[in-house]
Amino acid sequence: MRSLWNGAISFGLVNVPVKMYAATTDKDVRFRTLHRECHTPIQYRKFCPTCDKEVGADDLVKAFEYEKGRFVIVTQEELDALAVAQTRSIDIMDFVNLSEIDPIYFYKSYYLAPGDTGHKAYWLLRRAMEATGKIAVARIVLRNKQHLAAVRVLPECLSLALMFYPDEIRSAAPLAPKQEIQVHENEIKMATQLIESLSTPFVAAKYTDDYRAELLQMIESKIAGDAVTLPQAQQPGKVIDLMEALKASLAMVEEDRKARRPTGD
Repeated sequence: MRSLWNGAISFGLVNVPVKMYAATTDKDVRFRTLHRECHTPIQYRKFCPTCDKEVGADDLVKAFEYEKGRFVIVTQEELDALAVAQTRSIDIMDFVNLSEIDPIYFYKSYYLAPGDTGHKAYWLLRRAMEATGKIAVARIVLRNKQHLAAVRVLPECLSLALMFYPDEIRSAAPLAPKQEIQVHENEIKMATQLIESLSTPFVAAKYTDDYRAELLQMIESKIAGDAVTLPQAQQPGKVIDLMEALKASLAMVEEDRKARRPTGD
């Protein structure tokens, strides 16, 4: 596994050298766009409509549009100068309880392994975080952007999860019901029973991307020249009474449970 970033976790006057590794892999199936007539991959070129000509990478600059049609140029050197002081440091600001952070804030995860030096400091930080049950809220600069992050303890190593800043989270207030919906006590009881009957320990391996598997299978069949049979689209079910739907769901769960129950000799 190749490290993406080398630096140090900084808290107080303590620096803990670390190496950062990607914790996730993008497995999206990606397509190329071809010319329908000859099946040649399409090229996307940069074109200036004012000068009426194609431009190269050396002719491009970054700019911020502060009014419609009005821009201020920002150089790469200026961007680098703003970030240079923090590009090699994960600066811990606070230690908090993980339960206090809504999962909506997290969006990308990395592993943090010990650096080439400072192994004792790494393990000291890890043991102290385990003992207190705390996670660290920190700042890190990646690709010229300052990110909020959470550092926590995994069984194998430390991890870092990038987080949205509070002003990047949209308010859900406009989606709140305008008036309270009356729900019968029996409906609540039956819905609770359904939730309890479907409750189980979380086992990540049981959740798979069925769409990607079917897509790859279809692609392999087309490469092999086999006929491809497309699945029929499911028709939306008719709307039925809520209580009847809950009863049917509970019955379905019970039947599934009986089917999986081991039979005696």
